[in-house]
Amino acid sequence: MDSRPADSPDPLEPPAGAEAPGPDDPSSASPDALETLPPDDVAAIDELGKVYQSLKDELGKVIIGQHEVVEQLAICLFSRGHALLMGVPGLAKTLLISSAGECMHLSFSRIQFTPDLMPADITGTDIIQESAVTGKREFEYIKGPIFANLLLADEINRAPAKTQSALLEAMQENKVTVLGRTYDLDKPFFVLATQNPIEQEGTYPLPEAQLDRFMFLIEVDYPSEAEERRIARETTGVDREPLNALITGEQVLNFQRLVRRMPVPDHIYDYAVEIVRKTRPASEDAPTWIKEYVGWGAGPRAVQYLVLGAKGRAALRGNYMASLEDIEAVAVPVLSHRVITNFAAESQGMTSKKVVERLIEEMRED
Repeated sequence: MDSRPADSPDPLEPPAGAEAPGPDDPSSASPDALETLPPDDVAAIDELGKVYQSLKDELGKVIIGQHEVVEQLAICLFSRGHALLMGVPGLAKTLLISSAGECMHLSFSRIQFTPDLMPADITGTDIIQESAVTGKREFEYIKGPIFANLLLADEINRAPAKTQSALLEAMQENKVTVLGRTYDLDKPFFVLATQNPIEQEGTYPLPEAQLDRFMFLIEVDYPSEAEERRIARETTGVDREPLNALITGEQVLNFQRLVRRMPVPDHIYDYAVEIVRKTRPASEDAPTWIKEYVGWGAGPRAVQYLVLGAKGRAALRGNYMASLEDIEAVAVPVLSHRVITNFAAESQGMTSKKVVERLIEEMRED
């Protein structure tokens, strides 16, 4: 991870001449919200909004459309989460992740998952080396591609479970254990994985325990007609210029700490808990149709990621407090891979995403 240049502004320090938004500023928050944040944090949220806008503009040179996907990816990055991007081939999932790495001063690794990939191909392994000093042969640990700030796990469901499990410890605890020795990973550390939802031949579905490690399941859909015309025009000409690196690893860490400090009203915590408990068919809070269509509901990690996602979305949009709208906006990417539907749901065409959307709609009407 590169360190922040000496002349680079600290994202947690107010920029020179900066003032808190006035009452006419659409991004301004209520007085109560501003009172809960130190002045430095108010300025830092404004700075985060500017960095996010610059990041979107830079990615826009390569990625046409997909604005919601870019926002959800940024929420994961600044909320210290991992993301699983799902979409059919050719929708620029891999290009988006590699371009995001290009926009940041972070070390980047890409692993192409295949059926013959082994755990040591990810974590690294010991090899015998001859010492230049003693001449003796000794084991030396050679780090694998997981030792990077940004790890692209391309087509993650093409590798068997044994290989997929090599990521579990790293995603949860930011460390890797190899042959009884533990190695810490540099921070920040993100796993951004891609998956093809329609290809089943030669694939190994991710177990629920590993899916739960991903903060968001980001669905990448087809572009609009106008966007597809732009793709045809802009990607079939001369090669593009390299993207500019806009943010350092130290700034990412500072912004992650800032998102964690975002204030959240009590009723938002209550709402996050309520919606997750309603996804569990065995719960007394669950509606009758949930008991009919859902086999397993979301766990406590879903509550954590709902709150963190709401904080991250609010901060990126220049707001100083998470709101109900933020919770509703992140509910689908947080819950859709944690709600497991049963055969009755499949026979009726009721997917996990539709279950979450219906649940949110019903709670909004109550």
